[in-house]
Amino acid sequence: MAHDFWSEVDQHLIRYGGSFTTEIITRAEGSFVYTESGRKILDFTSGQMSAILGHSHPEIVATVQRQVAELDHLFSGMLSRPVVELARRLADSLPAPLQKALLLTTGAEVNEAALRMAKLVTGKHEIVSFAGSWHGMTAGAAAATYSAGRNGYGPTVGNLAIPTPNSYRPDFVTAEGELDWQRQLDYSFALIDAQSVGSLAACLVEPILSSGGVIDPPVGYLAGLRRKCDERGMLLILDEAQTGLCRTGTWYAFERDGVVPDIITLSKTLGAGLPLAAVITSAAIEEEAHRRGFLFYTTHVSDPLVAAVGNTVLDVLERERLDEQAHKLGGVLRDGLLAMQDRHAVVGDVRGRGLLQGLELVTDRDTKQGSDKLGALVTRRCLELGLHMNVVQLPGMGGTFRIAPALTSTEDEIALGLEMLDQAIGEVSRQL
Repeated sequence: MAHDFWSEVDQHLIRYGGSFTTEIITRAEGSFVYTESGRKILDFTSGQMSAILGHSHPEIVATVQRQVAELDHLFSGMLSRPVVELARRLADSLPAPLQKALLLTTGAEVNEAALRMAKLVTGKHEIVSFAGSWHGMTAGAAAATYSAGRNGYGPTVGNLAIPTPNSYRPDFVTAEGELDWQRQLDYSFALIDAQSVGSLAACLVEPILSSGGVIDPPVGYLAGLRRKCDERGMLLILDEAQTGLCRTGTWYAFERDGVVPDIITLSKTLGAGLPLAAVITSAAIEEEAHRRGFLFYTTHVSDPLVAAVGNTVLDVLERERLDEQAHKLGGVLRDGLLAMQDRHAVVGDVRGRGLLQGLELVTDRDTKQGSDKLGALVTRRCLELGLHMNVVQLPGMGGTFRIAPALTSTEDEIALGLEMLDQAIGEVSRQL
């Protein structure tokens, strides 16, 4: 019974952040999850922003069934065709210098590997990240994470933060009151230079900050950041866990800015919900890392089962042209959110790209005062209506929704989600 289930949750599960959704999920298909009580809930976050092909996509199901019966896991020193094929295809999807891949399981793990590689190759140890960043919960990735989780875990060494380029809440402004990102960037690196002990190894950033509030840096910022790194002999590492593989309307979010990172990390979207991640870098960096004895040997490195899934994900993305689909559906989604902003005074900002959009609720548009309480109330009402929304569950950012439907969503499903969100915001705001 449900009561027994939640009693066992209380007795036996370690709580790991935020709160559990008060529904017992029994299955999922396409854009929907289904509860034990028989409810059908539209998943507007595609799982953990990962199930880009929807839940239980028939081609993913077929690949898993076939591959698990043939070859699922190997000793880490053994290789299989799915692994090498996926590495080649990822290289083919990226600019020419990025051609060598390491296949792992999670976003934190690939960021950990990228940071170790950068430190080893440069012979330096300082890592720069955004103040609103989230890169994972393993030691190195967590040390480069500033949006949450820093208190109470002891010291980190050599990690430095720069301000997030937030156009909605600019700290440096032009005469027109807009974010002066160049002046902010110059100031940021003046502070970095003042704090550095002369050992700047890399800058690790998300092209669109997710847990930081779905913050999309202005056009030109990433190119400016690339120059700052080059001037200091730093590597640029881009964490495209949520933005990679078509979600933003292009295959990779960095394409918009015309930059090429030294290392890119992929995770969530690559496995379409299964645990698959990749570090991809140039032949020159890989060669130097190998020469210096690069070590990142894990139990599930180069596993054939998830590599086969990754190949199927690429098959579907390419065949269905889901980059174009994300661009088209993202326009529909954004138009609907902007219409909500016109109707509801509590909607302060709409931002993002493609099928990764952010909507921020505020109690006052002039002061831009956010409200965790308002976010929680709207989230709860959405769930009652049959819509699962992912609010940024961090103190001070609980009024920002991360909206990331599957790339396989239909226009009707996007419209349904917008309708329920609109109703929830309207009902909650009238009660304030």
